[in-house]
Amino acid sequence: MKTVLFAAAFALAGTNAYAAPEKYMLDASHSQIVFKYNHIGFSTTYGMFSGFEGEVMFDQEDPSASRVSVSMPAKSMITGWEKRLGHFMSPDFFDASDDEMISFTSTGIEVTGDNTAIITGDLTLNDVTKSVVLYAVLNKADQHPMAGKAWAGFDATATLLRSDFGLGAFAPAVSDEVEVMISIEAAKAE
Repeated sequence: MKTVLFAAAFALAGTNAYAAPEKYMLDASHSQIVFKYNHIGFSTTYGMFSGFEGEVMFDQEDPSASRVSVSMPAKSMITGWEKRLGHFMSPDFFDASDDEMISFTSTGIEVTGDNTAIITGDLTLNDVTKSVVLYAVLNKADQHPMAGKAWAGFDATATLLRSDFGLGAFAPAVSDEVEVMISIEAAKAE
């Protein structure tokens, strides 16, 4: 990912090879976090977060010093069924208040290929903070044809254990493992 972030930093920043780190803000309309889990062996159930805020900082001189931070209200979860969402926000799981936030802040980036990296960071979920690993891919870093400015797109995956965050109700019947798929776009900040 060092190579990827280095290349992305140059592509996003233009021709100045020694510019300061540059901020890219997530495009809320094109950024999603989808999660899935096994429900008692009968089905795979999905949920999503969308419309969240965050930023990516690219450091051209030291790409491994680049960072990502994202946050969203727990109650912004989309499940497709109101009663399921209500159950997730109940004391069985989140017991979420209106201001309960989920956040991720990167703590390290390891380049693994031309466009891949491992991003380690602190995930705060249900008032518990744990280190998690994201397997990331840089999809594209280029000028956005409609916005007319630098843009970047990334995908990432992770596997979490609900029980690590105090959300393990009904495990193992309802899988403790939750697969997470992330796709984001970020625009260079004005």
